Amino acid sequence: MTTTQGNLASLSRFVFRAPSWYSSIGFALLIAAVAGVAAFDSRFVFEDAWEGLFYIGVPTVAASVFTPYVDRKLGGQLSRNQASLLALACELITIAVLTAAAFVAFVTPLGQEFVVDALLVALASIFALRLFVIMAVSRQRLPVASAAASIQTVSAALLLFVYSGTMRYMEFGGGPIARAFLFRPDEAPARIAEMQYVDPGKFGLLALICVVYAACVWLFLTVIDQPWKRSLGVSVLDFVRGFIGHVAEGSRELEAFFEDIGEDAIVPVSVLSVRRSGGGEKARFVLPMLHPGPMGDIGGGNLPRRIAEQADGLAFPPHATAGHDFNLVTEREVETVIGTAETAYRRIEYDATATESVRVEQGEATLTGQAFGDSAFLASTFAPGFADDVEYAVGLSAVAEARTGDLSEVMLADAHNCNNGLAGEDLGHVVPGSQRSFDMIDGAGEVGSRLAAATRKPFECGVAWDETDWEPEEGIGPLGIRVAVFSVDGQQTAYVFVDGNNMVPGLRDRIVDAVDAVDRVEVLTTDTHVVNTMEAENQVGDVLPEAEVVSAIEDLVDEAKADLEPVEAGMETESAEVTVFGNDRTEMLASTANAAVSMGAPLAGAIITAALSMSAFIFLVARL
Repeated sequence: MTTTQGNLASLSRFVFRAPSWYSSIGFALLIAAVAGVAAFDSRFVFEDAWEGLFYIGVPTVAASVFTPYVDRKLGGQLSRNQASLLALACELITIAVLTAAAFVAFVTPLGQEFVVDALLVALASIFALRLFVIMAVSRQRLPVASAAASIQTVSAALLLFVYSGTMRYMEFGGGPIARAFLFRPDEAPARIAEMQYVDPGKFGLLALICVVYAACVWLFLTVIDQPWKRSLGVSVLDFVRGFIGHVAEGSRELEAFFEDIGEDAIVPVSVLSVRRSGGGEKARFVLPMLHPGPMGDIGGGNLPRRIAEQADGLAFPPHATAGHDFNLVTEREVETVIGTAETAYRRIEYDATATESVRVEQGEATLTGQAFGDSAFLASTFAPGFADDVEYAVGLSAVAEARTGDLSEVMLADAHNCNNGLAGEDLGHVVPGSQRSFDMIDGAGEVGSRLAAATRKPFECGVAWDETDWEPEEGIGPLGIRVAVFSVDGQQTAYVFVDGNNMVPGLRDRIVDAVDAVDRVEVLTTDTHVVNTMEAENQVGDVLPEAEVVSAIEDLVDEAKADLEPVEAGMETESAEVTVFGNDRTEMLASTANAAVSMGAPLAGAIITAALSMSAFIFLVARL
């Protein structure tokens, strides 16, 4: 990925999975009890804790319980976990504001009225925060989102109304039943008694401030949204909702956003099948000219695993010469790719001969290839140089150049095995017109010519697979490590597939040097993006000790050698019509998102400052 794409992906570190709703509520009640002990001054500690639970915890619990219900009734999708976490955050904000206000009132002559005003600002602020989150997550219009957003503020204001004796200021006192429920200042704790008889005008000010803050939220979202609508024709809220929903809740709504910006594309899907002489598939190499992204299992992020599940033999899904513009927009598109691969597999004609492998170094590019009948498998790397994705057009050109040597089919894999992460401006993309692109194209032509002229002989194949105990967080996907060894006329070549997203610099070369059980080794990663849900950089070797990776590969190569047996192989290619991100859409999305983040913080700071200034002005006018 490019620097801008990496910056976008790295935003995932700020998103976390929401804890269970009961955990958030339990913690909120604990905080409320502790705050009650600190704030109230009764004869018993447990009574203080109970009062904290009642006066501080009740609005939080009400918001946790009723917010998702109201939001979903109005067409939203806020989950109980998200609603409870949001209510907890708002409780903490309210406690922090009241604590600061009480300290200021104690050391200055501002008095208790300042604390009441600060409470009103806190209640309006949590309304604005809740409004922003609900509009972003549930994609609701402001008037509709206000209903769910106001629950915590209204609950707290109602308690303040009842226990501060506000009804005494009202001309209509209501009957005894109304006074019994709405006028209870005598039952309030001593600290709340200091706030008694808050006049109704304060609640009018609270409503006015809430309107002002709601307008500020609307203004912020409108300004942030404009670059998205102009460049992509979609709303930033759709992206935010999908992104948070995927990372925090595991939803698939991000795919709907990608569908809106996607474009149709025709991509080759190549299949190399190796079967035993007596029948039965031993190994299957499947390479669709797609990129397994954008992240997690969204779109084609888990494409390697999905491909592996369909093969009869041990599957080897190499990384294609394609970048993020060729991400599938939805997981449904994977079914199209798998169906196309199956069609190609059924058309394969097998040949019992193969060539010895050849290796060509052309400029910075190193290409390793081997022919099976009149078809060939090639793997390209720029190690020890740093490289990331190879552009689609470069890969197609290299395949065409390799086929000029009279090869009928060519499967060209990007080994994707040496990169320095997201450091620096040049992340090693191989783009049309670059020197690297010509190195790769010329190298593919040389390999193709040598393989076309090479002698074909009977060959053997052995495979081995270790799912490993490593997790995606450690840089290894569910396919673990897979090895295929081909033996032709005494020469043995090992192709090592690691289910990860690139490798730290030097690891590929250390593996090649360490594995001496065969004549030639090439190491490939699948570029699976299931390892990139929470980290934009999570290459093989970033977390895992390199010695353990090398040792595991050495053992698997030995196992594959022990599995050698006579085989035959064949290759076919079919075209699939799918929807992908499209030309330059990924870069445009990343650039727009990064620009929004860059200007979002200063804009938010300016709007918050303006909102607080307007609040102070409103209080000042109200006192005149």
